[in-house]
Amino acid sequence: MYIPELVPEDDKEVLLEKAGYAGSVGFGETPAVLIVDMTNAFVEDDYPNGYAETGKPAVEAISRLMDDARKHGIRGYYAKAKTEGSPVELGRWTESTGLGEDDQGHEPTDGNPDELADGIEPGPQDVVIDEKYKPSMFFGTQLESMLSYDGVDTLIVTGMTTSGCVRATVVDAFSYNYRIIVPEECVADRSQISHETTLFDIDMKYGDVRPLDDVLEQL
Repeated sequence: MYIPELVPEDDKEVLLEKAGYAGSVGFGETPAVLIVDMTNAFVEDDYPNGYAETGKPAVEAISRLMDDARKHGIRGYYAKAKTEGSPVELGRWTESTGLGEDDQGHEPTDGNPDELADGIEPGPQDVVIDEKYKPSMFFGTQLESMLSYDGVDTLIVTGMTTSGCVRATVVDAFSYNYRIIVPEECVADRSQISHETTLFDIDMKYGDVRPLDDVLEQL
C-alpha cells in the first residue's frame, strides 16, 4: 500500500481500517502501457508547465518499462497533449491555466512543446494519439476502441502529471473496469504534495501503485 508520510494517523484509521481501502487489483491476462503527456511541454523547464526535476527521471523509468514490455509483446499507447490551439479546442483550459496564451517570455531551446520528450520513443507496434485536448486520455479519442480490439484487461498507467491527466485517465480506466497498475517512478508532477496524495488516492480506490521493479517482475 502506497502511504506517504504526510498522511495523518486519523486518515489512515478512517480510510484503511474502517472503510477498508487497502485491497489489490493485481494483473490480468493482457496488459498495455499508457504513456500520458510525456511531451516537451511537461518535461522541459523551457516551457511554462514543464518540470524537468521530476519529468526527466520519469522519462528514464518509462523507457526502462517499455524496453521490458516490448520483450513481452506489450503495446504502448502514447498520448500527446495539445497545449496550443483555438479557444474552442482548448476549452476551459484557457481560463484555468495559461494554455493558449503567449509563453510569457520563455524561449524553448529546441523542439515542439507538443512533441514527445527525448527518451520517449514509440516502437512500430505502438500507438500514438496525436491530439488530446482534455485531461483523460480516453476523452474524445479512440483509445477505448483500440484497447477493446487488443483484448486488454490491465492498464499500466504512466506519465504526467500525476494529479492531473494521469489521475483523470486512471479514473476513466477504472470506470471502464480495467485493472490499473501505476509504477510510482513512472509518473511525475510539478507539485510533490499533489503527487503523493494522488498516488495514495489511486492505490486506495482505483488500482495498485507499485515500485517499478515489482511491475517488471510481474511482467
